[in-house]
Amino acid sequence: MEFLKINGAYGEGGGQIIRSAITISCITKQPIHIEKIRMNRRIPGLRPQHLTMIKILEKISNAYVIGAEIGSTELKFIPGEIESLELVEDVGTAGSISLILQVIIPVVSISQKKINLTLKGGTNVQWSPTIEYTQNVLKEAYSKMGIEFSLNVIKQGYYPKGGGEINLLVNPSNLKPIFLTKRNTKNVKIICTFSKISINEIEKEIALIKNKLIKEKFQVEVHLENQNALDSGASLLICSIDDNSIIGVDSIYDKKNHVFDIDIEGFMGNMFGVDDKLADMLVVPASLTNKKSIFHVGKISKHLETNLFVTSKITGCKYGVGKIPHGFEVIIEGISDSGIK
Repeated sequence: MEFLKINGAYGEGGGQIIRSAITISCITKQPIHIEKIRMNRRIPGLRPQHLTMIKILEKISNAYVIGAEIGSTELKFIPGEIESLELVEDVGTAGSISLILQVIIPVVSISQKKINLTLKGGTNVQWSPTIEYTQNVLKEAYSKMGIEFSLNVIKQGYYPKGGGEINLLVNPSNLKPIFLTKRNTKNVKIICTFSKISINEIEKEIALIKNKLIKEKFQVEVHLENQNALDSGASLLICSIDDNSIIGVDSIYDKKNHVFDIDIEGFMGNMFGVDDKLADMLVVPASLTNKKSIFHVGKISKHLETNLFVTSKITGCKYGVGKIPHGFEVIIEGISDSGIK
């Protein structure tokens, strides 16, 4: 059997390269061999959230997997036929649910299958998009690309206890390219969920952020929800969406300093089509359409660089990155989706 070898230390050298490689492996039926997994991290190798992701994809794609264990720095993944399933899975820690969903949703939808997945773990944790970002920003972007899913948060799960739970329903896609180049709206949503933290404390923080937005002529809509999680915590999402842009910025609450460490200035100044985080999430589906996708972004992050490298290596898609005033234009020429096996 011929494996496509992937250097897991390339680019950001973390979990992103694993997620991207296995996603495309499942969809295209290309066996892959990932080496040097997370070698740039303080604790190298696979972590519990990666194993949960791999375990779910192993079931969905009837794959044969070698090296799926905690701390493993090498993985062989041989995908089989993808099928529609109903599953219940548990990360077992506060590992990020959102990062796992980044893989499950495109694999199932682009492969023209369905899934009903109940997943337990962390909904809002460090170094990961919040579940609200997935529900509002990623969902809107994927919908524009013909990928439809519904996501219900049954219970929030904050670090370190986790204990969050979601239900995900994914439907077959009608995959199409995306064009997002310039923000044309001043309408903004603030979405905040919290548990076991004083509502006065949260409202004070939200008011400060809202006032900053109003001073810059944004029209602000606030959604605040007090939920009962195992651990105390809070998450905040600020987003704006129009026909030509999808922009979000999120944060979890710093309980030590009693603040949301969120880049409000970066959000207000972002007049491009997408935010830095969303840009890298668009690459995999864009690489599998049969046309050209174009989006403008403020910077080329390591995650975006990594995704462009991995997707082009596995799918054969072509991409280009060009400098524009204060930012970059990313063009992805996808392979024909008729080539998906």
